[in-house]
Amino acid sequence: MDAAASLFLICVGLLALISFSAFGFISVRESERRAARVAFSLAVLLSIPPVAAAFLPPPVPIVGVATVLLALFAAVAAWFIPIAENPSPGGRPSRRIDERDIMFARGRLVPGSPEYEAYYAMRPENKIGDDNTRALPGLLSSKAQLAESLAFAAAGASFDLTEAVRTHVDGEVAPHRVERSPETWTAAIKDLALSFGAVDAGVTELRPYHTYTHVGRGTGAYGEEIDLDHRWAFAFSVEMDHGRVSHAPGAPVVEESARQYVEGAKIALVVASFIRRLGYPARAHIDGNYRVIAPLVARDAGLGEIGRMGLLMTPRLGPRVRLGVVTTDMPLAADRPGDDASVLDFCAVCQKCAVSCPVGAIPIGDRTPVDNGLRWAIDSETCYRYWNLVGTDCATCMRVCPYSHPDSLAHNLVRSAIRRSATARRVMLWLDDVFYGRKPPTVDTMET
Repeated sequence: MDAAASLFLICVGLLALISFSAFGFISVRESERRAARVAFSLAVLLSIPPVAAAFLPPPVPIVGVATVLLALFAAVAAWFIPIAENPSPGGRPSRRIDERDIMFARGRLVPGSPEYEAYYAMRPENKIGDDNTRALPGLLSSKAQLAESLAFAAAGASFDLTEAVRTHVDGEVAPHRVERSPETWTAAIKDLALSFGAVDAGVTELRPYHTYTHVGRGTGAYGEEIDLDHRWAFAFSVEMDHGRVSHAPGAPVVEESARQYVEGAKIALVVASFIRRLGYPARAHIDGNYRVIAPLVARDAGLGEIGRMGLLMTPRLGPRVRLGVVTTDMPLAADRPGDDASVLDFCAVCQKCAVSCPVGAIPIGDRTPVDNGLRWAIDSETCYRYWNLVGTDCATCMRVCPYSHPDSLAHNLVRSAIRRSATARRVMLWLDDVFYGRKPPTVDTMET
């Protein structure tokens, strides 16, 4: 019995050494230095006690085996047994949003222009704050705090491309309509999007709250009323590179963000053109030329849940995605919405994005009643003002989010536990703090 117990403890020690060392090497590959140091340290610290106990006189080996088995049972219970915390779902908005009110549209207004005068006549309370934001260096400015000439030039080049293709979001519809089942069409456009680089895709019926009320940017007349009468919306996501996001709020993150807006535009334009060639109207919604609120469409299309930071939390990549949408009358089959109580519960206890936000634009605490449901209300004005100060789109919240880790076996095991168990969510959050820290290191100003 003692010999068997000793052998068991030696195997446990070797397993701890191998497992944590393997995670250490994974962390090195992911450029997560802190996680690598912690993993290699734990590989040594957790392998020594069971091996040492194996060589001590009885009854130490038996006690050691009992301790290990108890710890394993607790871990399995926390990891695999469904233990639910079921927050109320976020609800659906009862009203539409005017695109002229979003910060990206307000940031484009030129003082003295007719659009500028018209908007601040309608919303005089926004003028002082917006003028203060306009006085800052601005996105991709060489005078911004985190300016970096090469990354900013690359980001600007990507935005130039999305600007150039904005007039191609719609087009002529083929006169002869091809008939197929909704399931066939849905599978076809999903396959097409995935083949061009999308990581996930889904379909929802287009709801009134999905669309803006008035044009605030892009094609069309500023202030024109939006009447998008398509029945269906197809949403998809593209992945932002983990390595570049890990530099947030530094210059590499805005370069990557702009690059993925290009990828999203490419996919949306191809899918929309594909649909029109088959005889159905379709419009692509791309960066700077939306008629829909992409995260709301994507949530209802089953791509994820809206988290504390106001971004879509996808199952495999968390908020580390960019979204694209195509609206159409092609008959499609709707997917189940992405409402996920496990995400809402995790965001409720995590708060890493709120703690790490450089300007406190993400709320700490519980969700509050907003419109027709509960959600965390982001201070978009403060957030956008910080972007114009540092010159990038920040993404610190995306960087620190535990859901943002790479789509790999090790991290997916953790995601699986988080989906299953409220206990696991709290344990995994604590471990995420241990391995990756509660807040990211400060990013220094880069060269101009």
